Amino acid sequence: MLSMLAVAAAMLPPGPARAIAGGVASRFAGVAVQEPAAAPPQERTATAAQEPRAVPRSLSREEAIVSANRAIGYLVTEQNPDGSWGDNAPQLFEEGYALNSFKAWRMASQALACMALRAAEETPERRQALDAALAWLVTTPFPARDSDWDIDYVWTALYGTVATIELLEDPRFSDDARLLERARFFVGVLLSHQATSGGWAYYDDPPFTRQPTWATSFCTALVLPTLARAGAVGVEVPKDVIRRAQRYLDMCVIPGGAYSYDLDPVTRMGGVEHINRIEGSLGRTQVGNWCRRLMGDRRVTDEVLREGLGAFFREHRYLDHARLRPIPHEGFHANAGYFYFFAHYYAAKVISLLPEDEQEPLHGLLRPQLTKTQRANGSTSDFLDTQYLINASTAFMALSLLEGVPGPATSKHDSSDD
Repeated sequence: MLSMLAVAAAMLPPGPARAIAGGVASRFAGVAVQEPAAAPPQERTATAAQEPRAVPRSLSREEAIVSANRAIGYLVTEQNPDGSWGDNAPQLFEEGYALNSFKAWRMASQALACMALRAAEETPERRQALDAALAWLVTTPFPARDSDWDIDYVWTALYGTVATIELLEDPRFSDDARLLERARFFVGVLLSHQATSGGWAYYDDPPFTRQPTWATSFCTALVLPTLARAGAVGVEVPKDVIRRAQRYLDMCVIPGGAYSYDLDPVTRMGGVEHINRIEGSLGRTQVGNWCRRLMGDRRVTDEVLREGLGAFFREHRYLDHARLRPIPHEGFHANAGYFYFFAHYYAAKVISLLPEDEQEPLHGLLRPQLTKTQRANGSTSDFLDTQYLINASTAFMALSLLEGVPGPATSKHDSSDD
């Protein structure tokens, strides 16, 4: 018979205490504990059926290539005849968004899929898929703004910029005039939507004008290194745009390794489960450190990169907890499911900035956190099972795995490139 204390504990809803308990357990993983009595045979069978598949501590390059090929294979197989993926149909899970938001998300995931196909080893089938995907990306009308607060087409422009500039840097596509025109268009959207604070975001606050007033650290960080390189392929970006964005990101840095979600005159840090604590910044820390290192910030030393990655692996359970939860920022420390693969992609890119002898062991630790989510058909997802999120998540997974696999098409930049 349960004690009154046990009954009370069993009735408590999940909350911070569970996460804290998990952290304590991880720090004492090597301490011997008394195992519970073995379950009767009839119970052991049921328990085994409910256990998740084992996740290895590390994964080799060869195993990563297998999973990446499965992800790329999914993208090739699921591509529409016109070169796109999915459709523009509104999803019941996401009521309240403007109709053009669904077009924006679809085009942004298209850009990520192009990035993944470009990074993968070329085969005739993959090249055909990439050519068709690129043709759709550069010819499809850009989503319009049909909302006041919802400007998700900025997310399209962010990854549209990254994808088109990377493709222009690839000798296979460097002479593509349509690609250059679309890259200039994407950058033009960003130039006209740089917030008054200097950064970018895909939502806005009142007053609603063409130039947004709200920005986030991670949107700003993901595109800055690309904007800094864009001039080399014929896409001019004013220096003041880059300077203002750098200043914005720099002001988002919080002592201790976190990056604030957005910029406030006084950084918010209320409570033990706030989004601006390191546990809520696991994805923002990686992209922020990666960006500032590439932009030449000498304060982002190898040790700073190591510390950020250390927090990423140490607190990874918060990303696991949030993945596939259907409500944005529902997880502990306001983590959202759609940050899962975004976080892992930039963690992989941070690893590739460290000394070469440190890279493979860290990539080995990262890979199982990706492959454990992969489905039998090669795809994955981290938020809602809508087609654009499946495509984006699968592309992010492939890119993350390929980052640790040297190849002729994989583009890696260090601070000397910019």
